[in-house]
Amino acid sequence: MEHAPAEYTVGMERIKPGQGKATPNRSLERGIAVLRAFRAGSSMLGNGEIAERTGLSRSTVSRLTQSLIETGMLEYVPRLRAYRLGVSVLSMAHAMRDGSQILKVATPVMVEAAVRHKINVGLAAADGDEMVYLESFRYNRRQSLRTVVSGQRIPMALTSLGRAYLATLAPDAFQAMLLAMAEKHRGRGWSRLCREIEAAVVSVREKGYCVASWQPQVVAMATPLQISGYGVHVLNVSVSTQQDMETVEADLAGPLMALSATIQARMRRLESEMA
Repeated sequence: MEHAPAEYTVGMERIKPGQGKATPNRSLERGIAVLRAFRAGSSMLGNGEIAERTGLSRSTVSRLTQSLIETGMLEYVPRLRAYRLGVSVLSMAHAMRDGSQILKVATPVMVEAAVRHKINVGLAAADGDEMVYLESFRYNRRQSLRTVVSGQRIPMALTSLGRAYLATLAPDAFQAMLLAMAEKHRGRGWSRLCREIEAAVVSVREKGYCVASWQPQVVAMATPLQISGYGVHVLNVSVSTQQDMETVEADLAGPLMALSATIQARMRRLESEMA
């Protein structure tokens, strides 16, 4: 798999040279930064916590939260002197999922693969330096299948999902991301982590996928889905096992790449029918 120098990926969007030069709307960017501060485990935040997470001043946060309350994006809880996300955010999330043709195509075949091979199957996309699960099915011997709530975030640098995504970036965007990650992981084994990322990128180019084990006794493999007209998505499979990564790779490479090929073929057929 080769980098495409004519364009690069930022978040969910393919950018060509010369694009994106309009003057940024700083107020909008800051408002979005406030909303990004909320995530699972941080459902209630005060102005001070939001300021710390966003790097914005408390006075700026105060102005932004007031506007976000007025637009329904945030709700204020006087008793706790804190904010929580408004129902409008959930409505937007459901609209995103409902409008995703990739999810509609991928979900049934992901479930089928999870049950048939007794593995976990997930689909994710990048958001900053994290990957966000759009869908995830976790095989469970006792209950056959359980679903992890979409929207869960995992670190890009540590995971097969994130590293497979990094492999799709053009050299300049890839180096910029590594610099940002190096700052974030400073003093926490960055040299080793960087070598693992670079090896994963080589693996994606040569084999189409990469392997990682960032949680105890869990081995995961991922491959990027680059479908015309859509941002980069990443498909992964994983198992809880005591086997080494080489053994798991030999067992799961076939199912992963077959699943990827099926999703991409069905997407091409759907796009052809809609044309």
